[in-house]
Amino acid sequence: MDKVVVIVGPTASGKTALSVELAKRFNGEIVSADSMQIYRGMDIGTAKVTEEEKQGIVHHLIDIIDPSEEFSLAEYLELAKKTVKDIISRGKTPVIAGGTGLYVTSFTDNVKLSPTKADPEYRAFLTEYAKLNGTRALHELLRPIDNESYLRLFDNDVKRISRALEIYRSSGKTIAEFNKESKQDPEFEFLKFGLNCEDRDFLYSRINRRVDIMLEQGLLDEVKRIFEQDRSGTARQAIGYRQFEDYFEGKITLDQAVEIVKQESRRYAKRQLTWFKRDKDIIWHNIDENNSEEILNSCVKHMEKFLKV
Repeated sequence: MDKVVVIVGPTASGKTALSVELAKRFNGEIVSADSMQIYRGMDIGTAKVTEEEKQGIVHHLIDIIDPSEEFSLAEYLELAKKTVKDIISRGKTPVIAGGTGLYVTSFTDNVKLSPTKADPEYRAFLTEYAKLNGTRALHELLRPIDNESYLRLFDNDVKRISRALEIYRSSGKTIAEFNKESKQDPEFEFLKFGLNCEDRDFLYSRINRRVDIMLEQGLLDEVKRIFEQDRSGTARQAIGYRQFEDYFEGKITLDQAVEIVKQESRRYAKRQLTWFKRDKDIIWHNIDENNSEEILNSCVKHMEKFLKV
């Protein structure tokens, strides 16, 4: 069975650096599993890997569509599988790296999504409901029927909240139940690494510093430009973008907006860890200020055994 390496963990945990180093050592190419880095132009706010950080390693599924375009989990799975098979066919090692749990888990579980029948009338009702009652009220509709999606989705993500409600209405199943029933026999053998940080203050300081660096790099200009280009609202659902909407409208100060970005990023990191901790096959490494080389060496040893090199 063909072999694939996976690297997961919360935001700002060092997934990019580790994936690049492992790809350099094992003739690898990296497949992104980040639901926001697929969008062109959303670079600073998504901490998209730079050309310098890539160190010559090929990265896939980054900058593949515009923010105004629709993109589904099913499309990601199709592209990821095609990409991984292509990498393997060229004698290279695929390394999947990213923090979007639904993308990673659906791929490693080999989920085949059977599209549910569209219900335009119900979708229109939900859209109108959100307009009349607010997106938080729409989000609350999920709590009693699909608490996992309720916890996973942001309260202004109307598109994905509506999708979860629509799936439950048409199938009587939550998204997790729907996906579980769609699992197939595995096509690949996986070696999974997870980056964790038991010292939450250390992780949160990394997240806060990352936001400060984004601002220094010109995040505000990027957000403004994306908002002007994207009328569908994709950017308005992303951490690091949507929090500045109230600032641009004069409702809050810049300092308040920045603090909200940091707070939401920390909350997202907690949700990411909760998601990935359910996977008992992940080999976890605890990060601190001085052990990146130690973690790299440990992963190298596991990969040598896994790839039998």
